Amino acid sequence: MKRNKITEGFNQAKPMEQKQRIAFHEAGHAVAIHLNNKARKLPPIFFRIIFNDLNHDLEKEPSDHQAIKDDYSARVEGGRLIEWLPTSIDALVPMTPNHHDARENFLKAYMVAFEADIMNLLIGPLAETKYINERDGEVFNYQFANLKTLKKYGGNSDLALVKDYLQSFSASSQQQAKKLADLFDLAFNFVNDSVNWAAITKLAHYILNSNKLIIGYEEVASLVEN
Repeated sequence: MKRNKITEGFNQAKPMEQKQRIAFHEAGHAVAIHLNNKARKLPPIFFRIIFNDLNHDLEKEPSDHQAIKDDYSARVEGGRLIEWLPTSIDALVPMTPNHHDARENFLKAYMVAFEADIMNLLIGPLAETKYINERDGEVFNYQFANLKTLKKYGGNSDLALVKDYLQSFSASSQQQAKKLADLFDLAFNFVNDSVNWAAITKLAHYILNSNKLIIGYEEVASLVEN
């Protein structure tokens, strides 16, 4: 999960505004990994948020070479329940026990983790979108928060990973679109929930005030739970 540097209109923003957008984006990912996974009764998973030196990097335009080499302002290391995607969901079946119930339970558990990962990827740019909407006095709704607009909010790499997940889910573009629409709605509702948004905002402010370059899972969990 990477928060891309180069997005439409982003490089024209003031450094502090850029930092705030990045903070809410990464806070969205981190809170989702902790709270969304917990709500789905998934096990805790290691992750940490790693930032470039925002106080330094955002003051200057990156060179073309630097942009290609290091095209992110922040990233979440770890945090994905499924790191290896099969060629298809059906390809998982031979890997499971022959017993029908065991196979069904395995696939059900896999899909819970699969869907949580996609939601957690979407929640980062959605959180940044909501922050921008609230800052500008706009209502956070589907007019401003949709798959096309997420690319404006550092979501390029997140959406590329989501695409990889969906391609492993089904070869049918219609089934992919249906699954994505369903999970987008769940991710939108997660961000729009007042308790979740309060946790995202709290973590975003912690990121901004601490100026840390690395924030670990334990810090996030402690902050969100208190």
